Amino acid sequence: MKAKGLIWMGVPPGDFGGTVGFFRDVLGFEEESRKEDFAILRMPGGEAVEVFGPSFRDQEQFATGPVVGFLVDDVAGVREEMEAQGVEFVGPVHAGDAGAAWSHFRGPDGKIYEITQVPED
Repeated sequence: MKAKGLIWMGVPPGDFGGTVGFFRDVLGFEEESRKEDFAILRMPGGEAVEVFGPSFRDQEQFATGPVVGFLVDDVAGVREEMEAQGVEFVGPVHAGDAGAAWSHFRGPDGKIYEITQVPED
């Protein structure tokens, strides 16, 4: 397995609006969409930053703070390789649109990370 880069970050801030504003107005990320307490912002290279408000606080992956997603070609295959090496996964492989997929795992530091597969063009 070889990660290709960082592709995604999920942030569960205490101040939803302030955090969205920081990423948009200070760091210059493009606000792609925003709902009641969920926003997607894009970095210039296409990487996503998703900001999760209070209704998402019970999601286990946010128990250790922000989650970073590492880009891979095949989430299911990479997950199998990592599990064979003793890596603990949190939850199932999740499927998104057009072949997107992600799966959360616990690093040796106890923090939660993610492997991410982007949709096919």
